[in-house]
Amino acid sequence: MKSKKHNSLKFKIHEIIFEADTPAGKFFDVALLIFIIASVVVALIESVPSLHNRFPNLFYIFEWIFTIFFTIEYILRLYSTLKPIKYAMSFYGIIDLLAILPKYISIFFAGTNSLIVIRALRLLRIFRIFKMVTFVREAEVISQALYKSSRKILVFLFAILMIVVIVGSIMYLVEGGVNPDFDSIPRSIYWAIVTLTTVGYGDISPNTSFGQFIAAFVMILGYAVIAVPTGIVTNELMNPKKVQVNTQCCMHCSRSGHDDDATFCKYCGNLINGE
Repeated sequence: MKSKKHNSLKFKIHEIIFEADTPAGKFFDVALLIFIIASVVVALIESVPSLHNRFPNLFYIFEWIFTIFFTIEYILRLYSTLKPIKYAMSFYGIIDLLAILPKYISIFFAGTNSLIVIRALRLLRIFRIFKMVTFVREAEVISQALYKSSRKILVFLFAILMIVVIVGSIMYLVEGGVNPDFDSIPRSIYWAIVTLTTVGYGDISPNTSFGQFIAAFVMILGYAVIAVPTGIVTNELMNPKKVQVNTQCCMHCSRSGHDDDATFCKYCGNLINGE
């Protein structure tokens, strides 16, 4: 009997904290969003010296109120899942942990308190909470396109790395003896990266005619370089996989994005409601 009550309590907490289909779950999620927004706003305002010096105790109290609230919420999330480690290692689990760590770390290391703005990442839940399924579906399409094109992009980045190393070495040979800006190969590679990406800080520039010719060639090459990853990802976006998602969250692996009529989790194979 005690075990059933324990499981019933765990299921009820999970339904409120993880789901947005019930009135209680919707209320909790909306309250959570308000707390997240308020905590980020407080962290931003506190960074203003005049306000921080005027109300230091007020900011300190608010920060601890938010931190304690998020800590209790995180503990309840761990308690209500059947496999807490999986939730803790999930994307949202890591984000939830990072939302509370900065305040505790700031007790021992000054200056880390400003990392509280990481809590803004928790606002990603707004799409699930308000059932913006269309937005979630589009986000899934983009993430799938990036995943499918990741190998091509890695090969492309490796090729770019080779180009900047070669160009940087050539510029060191051309400009090294007459231009103090190119005093080492790593610094020359830095120039090649800035020029190839069309950023052009202007802190380093070639003086010789041949060096300027190489620079012009790298600048033109930079425009072609920008088009390559765009084309790779766009090609994957043209053939998206149809994605059906809802607000149901598996009690075993803490992953969401299931079909509306799903009973079993498509990621771990267990019953979504944990029964």
